[in-house]
Amino acid sequence: MQGVTDVTQTRPARPREGTAIPGLSSWHAYQQDALQRAVLFLDVMRRRSDAYRRHAALPVPHVLDYAAELVLDGRSLPRPVNYLLARIRPPEGTTLDPSRRPFVVVDPRAGHGPGIGGFKADSEIGVAMKAGHPCYFIGFLPDPVPGQTIEDVALAEAAFLEEVGRRHAEADGRPCVIGNCQAGWAVMMLAAVRPELFGPIIVAGAPLSYWAGVKGRYPMRYLGGLLGGSWLTALASDLGAGVFDGAWLVQNFENQNPANTLWTKPYNLYAKVDTEAERYLGFERWWGGHVSLNAEEIQFIVDALFIGNRLTAGGITLDDTVVDLRNIRSPIVVFCSRGDNITPPQQALDWLLDLYNSVDEIRAFGQTIVYTIHDTIGHLGIFVSAGIARKEHDEFASNIDLIDLLPPGLYEAVFEPRAAVADHPELVTGDWAMRCEARTLDDIRALGGNDLADERRFAAAARMSDINLAFYRAFVQPFVRASIGPAVAETMRRLHPLRLGYESFGASNPWLGWVAEAAAATRKGRRRVAADNPWLSLQDQASRQIAATLDSVRVMAETAAEDTFRALYGSPALQAALGIDANSDRRPRKPARSLLHTRLIEHRIAALRAGMGDGGLPEALVRALVYVGMARGRVDERGFAAIRRLREGREDARALSLAAFKAMVRDQSYMLWIDEEAALAAIPQLLPADTAARNSALDRLASVLGASGALTGEAAARFDRIAALFTTPHVSDMPVPGPHDGPIAPPAPDLAEAVATRPDGEA
Repeated sequence: MQGVTDVTQTRPARPREGTAIPGLSSWHAYQQDALQRAVLFLDVMRRRSDAYRRHAALPVPHVLDYAAELVLDGRSLPRPVNYLLARIRPPEGTTLDPSRRPFVVVDPRAGHGPGIGGFKADSEIGVAMKAGHPCYFIGFLPDPVPGQTIEDVALAEAAFLEEVGRRHAEADGRPCVIGNCQAGWAVMMLAAVRPELFGPIIVAGAPLSYWAGVKGRYPMRYLGGLLGGSWLTALASDLGAGVFDGAWLVQNFENQNPANTLWTKPYNLYAKVDTEAERYLGFERWWGGHVSLNAEEIQFIVDALFIGNRLTAGGITLDDTVVDLRNIRSPIVVFCSRGDNITPPQQALDWLLDLYNSVDEIRAFGQTIVYTIHDTIGHLGIFVSAGIARKEHDEFASNIDLIDLLPPGLYEAVFEPRAAVADHPELVTGDWAMRCEARTLDDIRALGGNDLADERRFAAAARMSDINLAFYRAFVQPFVRASIGPAVAETMRRLHPLRLGYESFGASNPWLGWVAEAAAATRKGRRRVAADNPWLSLQDQASRQIAATLDSVRVMAETAAEDTFRALYGSPALQAALGIDANSDRRPRKPARSLLHTRLIEHRIAALRAGMGDGGLPEALVRALVYVGMARGRVDERGFAAIRRLREGREDARALSLAAFKAMVRDQSYMLWIDEEAALAAIPQLLPADTAARNSALDRLASVLGASGALTGEAAARFDRIAALFTTPHVSDMPVPGPHDGPIAPPAPDLAEAVATRPDGEA
């Protein structure tokens, strides 16, 4: 902040709480400092208001920290929407590799304007470009196109991805798509009906299982039921003349932490106004950029997702196709945090428990799912924290090809500081080493979640919501719509409490016209109080007490809300009246199974059994690599880096595209899961006759496996078995091991035994 001096002064430790009240000797200095901070605080509020007005006046308001060029305008599509596709121009000094897959960041339309995915250099866009990937951004205008729906938006995003795919047809992989928060479920829905458009998918802080949570925490999931359902959403849209004001969504977010909203956030600015102003104003430019949704859009979101929770139950259609997340063919990376009270880990991950009975069933659908759980970061920190960008997002961007090549299954991404890596740290690309460790559904269950009684409570709340919405539409909505015109709706929108908070400190307030001049004079005569002034300690103590009081009120309110919800919707009489079967042992949203998929699995297994002896040295190496790696139960980025170096050094390996290599990894993995002994017995038939070539291949295999540490235990024993197979004398007319005698057993009802003979607990 210009004009401020001595802003880098470090304050020493203050007196401990409980010290005696100081005398008046230091009161004058503190009082002068406090009054100056108050003037500077008001000036920051004035600047915030001016920035709010300038931002709202822009034709395409956003907070991207990068220059961008428009590629496609959603308003020009056959079903027009207010979404835009932009190409991010790399900053000076950043070199992009056209052979690398592009990244497409989709920002959430959850009350705020677009740009948070590229808010600063250390962001999702920033780290992707640092890794050499071309980047695109899908954003939106503040106001929706009249009549646009969620389906229209999805079709527009499909058109955007088609365009990105055309522009990068020669890239080694389909686009990696990042869906932040609300954009996460939208990306997953589209990927379920148009899987061919997607490379790896990263969903960050995205809710997918909306009822999930842990008793005593995450009270936001009870809000819809306590308000009687989605009729209030319809009312808010009708009061907006068919447009829902996104400021209500922002206010719901702020209500989750009143201590921060009402005190801690403004106090932090006041206490550190000399150094905090620019950071505060930068964030507020996004936080105050409220956008709107059509009534049809928000009603779908609340009815089908937040309250209805139909995403995993096959209760949503898109472009006349049932949305089934099991149809997604791309690897899915789920990033969530225990510190996120908006999208806790249960809401981000429990869709796996809805869709699958075991990890073998995940494999049966050919899906690769990687998750990582941060311990403390809050919801917004997932997108805006520089530390998160430099760690998790940087590792995902740097190792996206590794994730794309993982065999089907469930994994947890674990990060280790590079300094702690003992073996081959030169193969680690950044400050952290990433490894993907095999997990089972029991690891997801261990996070905690709903029991069947909880599921029935939320199902009852969803039924009640439908009933109340029907009553509202029949008896109230006609009168509201007849009473509210566009002028009245616009006036109510401008009078929203959040907007008034920005407007009231601006030029339109004649009572604050003196602030700018007074702030300039204050900066010239600024006299900061000494860091050891005891009144500063009292100030901080008072602040902590106020925040603690507000937080205790929040806890009491949340406890009362949870108890009320559980008692009301847990009532057997109410559940019976709403048609909820209290004796059912089935999760209310368990999706149906497909007989067609079962038959396709049967044919796929037959083809894999018949092809175990097909191929050559590449297939033998990949099969051996997977076999030994299964004993480790993890895949390390150092091993993939070793593969990449070997691939770059061999012309025959470079001819194999990433997509072809991925298909090979999956086929060889499935062969081992179906019949491990037959798959291993076929390896000598795949090897060349030349002994030197075999030995060279075995050395390359050892170097890859040893990149992430020496082989020990079961992994070492498996490598010894592979080495014996590689040294087996070549017999050109050796019979190819085929399927076992007898007919192929049909898949079990849960599809697990159709693809693997291993229990759920094994890697």
